[in-house]
Amino acid sequence: MKAVIIYESMFGNTRTIANAIARGFGPGSEAVVVPVGKASPELLDGADLVVVGGPTHVHGMSRASTRKGAVQTAAKPDSQLTLVPGAEGTGLREWFAALGRENFAAAAFDTRLDGVAMLTGRASKGIARLLRQHGFTLAASPKSFLVTGDNRLRPGEEDRAFEWGRLLSSKVVAMKLAAGSSS
Repeated sequence: MKAVIIYESMFGNTRTIANAIARGFGPGSEAVVVPVGKASPELLDGADLVVVGGPTHVHGMSRASTRKGAVQTAAKPDSQLTLVPGAEGTGLREWFAALGRENFAAAAFDTRLDGVAMLTGRASKGIARLLRQHGFTLAASPKSFLVTGDNRLRPGEEDRAFEWGRLLSSKVVAMKLAAGSSS
């Protein structure tokens, strides 16, 4: 099974979760983890699953303005935050705008503040909606991974991401088996 995990990350939390999800696919699977700025449409060729994730900004997916705000926050003299390479570039919205129709399994995730989703928002819901609009079949409900108020992953979130990767892997294998037996 080939999985492609595409992520947008400003301070590294979403990148860490993407890598943990990839580790969950385990032996016998090929899991490619790529920042959104390097995710070409050809990357999806031969994939059985695409997993797309990003940070939650202002209750949803990032925009150019919210990414600019994150850059400004990291640049403040008292900031403890460091931008990941490529954080100022292409976001998931731009990637989706350039993407054609696809026809295979997908999953969406986000990183967001630890709190009630109604108050924090969830980028994963918008990501899932865009995946469906581009023809993907969701293999799982959108998933959130939580960060603390000082923008660090909450303890245990990497382990949850690893387990979600295992779950996604087993669901995609089951979907492929079901598709093979019905033809």
